[in-house]
Amino acid sequence: MALFTEQLFADHLTLPYPEAAVVGDAYYAAPVPDLPLRLRIDFAPTIRAGRYDGLRLHAVHLERGRIDTAVLSFADYGAFEARDRRLDRKPGQDGYGTITDWNHSERPPWAGIGVTRLRAAIDQYVRLWIPGAPPVRTGPHPVTAPVPQARTSPSRAR
Repeated sequence: MALFTEQLFADHLTLPYPEAAVVGDAYYAAPVPDLPLRLRIDFAPTIRAGRYDGLRLHAVHLERGRIDTAVLSFADYGAFEARDRRLDRKPGQDGYGTITDWNHSERPPWAGIGVTRLRAAIDQYVRLWIPGAPPVRTGPHPVTAPVPQARTSPSRAR
């Protein structure tokens, strides 16, 4: 899989849905197993083959089919701010806020993705369309979060 979809969802987005699976390049979940509502997330394609500019979320009813679709743009949610700044890419320039699967390397095309704002948006979407869904942890990923340092204060003489 050129996009390393399973690794993205398991190691980075870490959504809290126990009934979930990656099939091909899409993530499927039942955020509330007792409801007939499901979530599907895949990559939002651009007009260029193999280039993606965000995540596409679908709320799906088991009997009625898709009831809503939203696209979370990588640029809008700052997913590749650090990479684009390092490469001096600006909005409107080729490759800004996008990923490609043209190179089939050992490194995922989304390496270095910032997921905090994406997770917050996914949480808002899911909780709107699937009532009772567990909240998505929206802080920094536990692997990349800095370890808090104990603060020491000078002792005061009384």
